[in-house]
Amino acid sequence: MSSTSQELHDNIVAHDLTKSFGAVRAVRGLDLSLQRGSTVALLGPNGAGKTTTIDMLIGLTKPDAGTVSLFGRTPSEAVKAGMIGAMTQTGQLIDYLTVHELVTMMAAIYPAPLDVEEALRISGADEFADRQTRKLSGGETQRVRFAIALVADAELLVLDEPTVALDVEGRRDFWSAMRAFTARGKTVVFATHYLEEADAYADRIVLMSRGRIVADGAPTEIKATVGGRIIRATLPDVELLALHALPGVTMVDRKGDAITLNCSNSDVTLRELLSTYPTVRDIEVRGAGLEEAFLELTVDDEAP
Repeated sequence: MSSTSQELHDNIVAHDLTKSFGAVRAVRGLDLSLQRGSTVALLGPNGAGKTTTIDMLIGLTKPDAGTVSLFGRTPSEAVKAGMIGAMTQTGQLIDYLTVHELVTMMAAIYPAPLDVEEALRISGADEFADRQTRKLSGGETQRVRFAIALVADAELLVLDEPTVALDVEGRRDFWSAMRAFTARGKTVVFATHYLEEADAYADRIVLMSRGRIVADGAPTEIKATVGGRIIRATLPDVELLALHALPGVTMVDRKGDAITLNCSNSDVTLRELLSTYPTVRDIEVRGAGLEEAFLELTVDDEAP
């Protein structure tokens, strides 16, 4: 088998994907290769093309141009083989069924499903499995969507904003379940607005803006693309303009008495800050995080 054929067999490969909706170019010539067994976060601002990309990967939307291969199969072939489990933002649960009945019905679609009780337990939906779907809260509905995606026991699990409507405990339980899922060699692709989740749980981050990939790598690599450091401190009664005038400062923010300084040269800034404002206290200096990288790399420039 050639190296190209092996890559198609082992990986998820999208080549030159393009999709427009009228005059809106949602995805522009996207190339992407995802390794089996990885956890990949797809990030970007609203309108970046994340959901459209996901829909093309799993065959819900047909690209205007380009190709998708899922472990050597087309999306439709992979779906028929039960290789894809998906948790999307759209679509309602079927009314007048209990949670247990719905997940059982969905399990019957797949050739080798996960045990229904196991899917309910992992998702946390076992706590209300006898309740009708129309009587669920937003967070409970999200857990049922997760159970439906899990019960496929698929090779690829695609999750679009999976932890929306979940409380802090629900989000923690969700990612604990994801760790167990990927430990079995499964692949997870998820889109999220919660940057801290991508930073904590993704092996790889693909950052999109205006339908294109603008950064691709491990979370540490993405953060390293942004230069400078951030100084946080407590300093009351100082004007923002005065802080902007400190050497090396590129951005200033204040919340009450707490200030945040983005710096191109934190050593120079810190020395001047201490010299000019000796009452400053509670000083912290850290490298730029994923949020800063996200904002810098997805700056809203007009795409050609």
